Amino acid sequence: MKIMFSAGEASGDMHGANLARALRQADPKIELIGMGGTLMQRAGVRIVYDIQNLGVIGIGEILRKIPFFFRLRNFLLQTMEKEKPDALVCIDYPGFNMRLIKKAKEAGIPVIYYILPTIWAWHKSRGKVIAAYTDLAIALFPFEAELYKKIGTNVIYTGHPLLDAVRPDMGREEALSFFGLERQKKTVLLMPGSRVQEVMGLLPCMLAAAKLIVKQVPEVQFILPKASTIDRAVLDRMIRAADVPVTIGENHVYDMMNLSTAAIAASGTATLETALMELPTLLIYRVSALTYALSKVLVHIDNIGLPNIIMGRRIMPELWQNAVTAEHIAQIVIPMLTDVKRHRELSDAMTAVRRTMGESGSIDRTATAILHFVKEKHAE
Repeated sequence: MKIMFSAGEASGDMHGANLARALRQADPKIELIGMGGTLMQRAGVRIVYDIQNLGVIGIGEILRKIPFFFRLRNFLLQTMEKEKPDALVCIDYPGFNMRLIKKAKEAGIPVIYYILPTIWAWHKSRGKVIAAYTDLAIALFPFEAELYKKIGTNVIYTGHPLLDAVRPDMGREEALSFFGLERQKKTVLLMPGSRVQEVMGLLPCMLAAAKLIVKQVPEVQFILPKASTIDRAVLDRMIRAADVPVTIGENHVYDMMNLSTAAIAASGTATLETALMELPTLLIYRVSALTYALSKVLVHIDNIGLPNIIMGRRIMPELWQNAVTAEHIAQIVIPMLTDVKRHRELSDAMTAVRRTMGESGSIDRTATAILHFVKEKHAE
C-alpha cells in the first residue's frame, strides 16, 4: 500500500509525522511519500518536496506566488502519475490543497482530507468543494463533522490529534538544563509563527514588548522555539537587532511550554497547544491591510483563537491587527507574570479546554480509518 501526503506548513508537518508513525505501526509494509518537512521525513515519509520555504500568509503574498504554486501543483500531479499512490492525504493548507484535490480526483486517485478547512469560521464555500472532491473527510471536532455532513460530505470524527501529542518529554530540571535557562527566573515563550512573513511581521513587535516586560519584571527570560520551516539565521539576525536576550530552542516545544510562565503566540495551532499545556497565553494576529479588509467581510466569528472558539467565549486574550503593539502586549503579559490570581485564572481556563475536547487516541483512530478506507477502495 502506498499513501501520498500533501502538507504545506509546520503544523501540517507535525500532524503528518504523527499520522505517518501511526500508519507505519499499523502496517509496517506501508510506503509513505509526499510533500512535507523534516518531522515527516523522520517519521518515515519519503519527501518529494521540502516545505521549508513554502509558507506564505495573506492575500497579497499569495497573489505574488501564484505562478510558483501552479508549478508546484503540477509537480505533485506528475509525482502522483509516476508513483500511483493508493490515496492522497491532504493535511490542512486549504489554499493549495483544495486545488490539488480537484486534479487528483480527475486523475482517479482517492482523496482523504485531514485537518479540514474551517468553514465554521470563514470561507463557507470551501465546504462544497470538500464535499464534491473528497472521498473521505476527517473532522477534529464533533460540531465540525456535523457541519460537513449537512452539505453532503463523507465525513468521520476521530477526535483531535493534539490530545495525543501535547505532553513534555523531559522533567522540569532536565529541561532547564537542556535549554540553559535559569531556575529562579520566570520564562516567557515567544511563538511568532511558522511562516517567514508571519515571523518577519510579528517577531519584532514581540521583541520590543520583551524589552518593556524586562523593565517591569527584571527576573524574566525569553525562549523561542524555532519552527522547522524557519531558517535559524533569520531569527538570530532579528534577535541581535532587537538587543534583547532570547534563547532559541529546537524541538521539544512542549518542554518549552512546560517551563514557561506565560506565552505570546501567533494565531494558529500554537494557541491550542499552549491551552492544552495550561499555559496562560496572549494570542496576536496581524496580516496585510488587504487581507484584513477581506477577512472582516468573510470571517463569521468574534474570536479567532481555537481555545476561544471551542469554549464559545474569550478565555485567551487576543490582540488583532493595529492593536498588536509592544505596549499592548506588555500590558497584558506582565500581569500573567506578576499577579498570582490572574495567572491561576488563565491557567484554569486553559484546563477546561482539554476537558471539553474529549478523549485521546485520535491519531490511532485516524490511521485505522485511513487504512480501512484504502482497503475498501481496493476491494471495489
